[in-house]
Amino acid sequence: MITFGILATSPIAHEWMKAVTVAGGYKLGAVYSRSLEKAQAFADQYGSEIETYDSLESFLADPKLDLIYIASPNGLHFQHSRLALEGGKHVVVEKPAVLRPFEWASLFSLAKEKGAMLFEAARNVHEKAVTLVSDFLKDQEILGANLRYGKYSSKMPALLAGELPNVFSAKFGGGALMDLGIYPLYVAHYWFGKPDQVSYQAQKWDWDVDLAGQANLVYPRSLVTIQTAKNYTTYLPSEIYTRQGTLILDSVEEIKSVRFRDLAGEEEMLPVQAASHQMAEEAMDFAQIIENEDWLAWEKWAELALDVHETIWKLRQAAAIVFEGDKDAE
Repeated sequence: MITFGILATSPIAHEWMKAVTVAGGYKLGAVYSRSLEKAQAFADQYGSEIETYDSLESFLADPKLDLIYIASPNGLHFQHSRLALEGGKHVVVEKPAVLRPFEWASLFSLAKEKGAMLFEAARNVHEKAVTLVSDFLKDQEILGANLRYGKYSSKMPALLAGELPNVFSAKFGGGALMDLGIYPLYVAHYWFGKPDQVSYQAQKWDWDVDLAGQANLVYPRSLVTIQTAKNYTTYLPSEIYTRQGTLILDSVEEIKSVRFRDLAGEEEMLPVQAASHQMAEEAMDFAQIIENEDWLAWEKWAELALDVHETIWKLRQAAAIVFEGDKDAE
């Protein structure tokens, strides 16, 4: 049983609680918030023997905690992950785990030094459907792909009213690419590997953060296009083009339907079985790797995350998307 603590009581933390309930093997031991009242209100929903903290130092020093789940704003992920790892805790940090690739490399080295594991909660790449697609593509010659994830943000009305929510803030590493584009980027790297060249055309507001955009990932024999947005929702499927036909996916996250249409128009449905919660499969993977002390599997996921963040960094540079602290990465 993995006893974990939750750092920050944002809505995604409640989804994590649902996921670990489905996955099994986890026990909530403590909750941290800058407001003790918020920490207690969160804990009260999940049990009566959960410690609550408004001191981050005391929370991270809690000896019963094996793992820290981090759900703070994007711009704080690196700092919070580093503090947790320094205390020897395993870490699951919500995506994007970092804003710059050197930060992930630094955390990875620290995790190895402390004998702890660090995971980015890029949930979709842990779906069984993603592995199913990967297995199907092994015998296919890839010509290209169009991968899409655009979802109208609940924070858009506030933005249009003149406010600046964290999800659109350069201070907190916001924007469409970081928040939603990371999902198609993860599966692109998982299915096709790291691209040779990348570019990104972004639709911006009155500052450097993107509301929507299109990325091109160039491979030796294929081109993968990624569409992402937070100012509108796209209902179009994603497609992967092969020499033998086209693979059609209803989504790149929470995949429920995958079908292959060959050049003659014949269709084959892949046997996709979606989990009962969108984050359950990643929670199962993390628990299995930690409990089995499977360091090779952990390093595989950590190296994939580094590849993704190196690509995101190049995409941001291509579109002149600048966050606070970027100068330190030059």
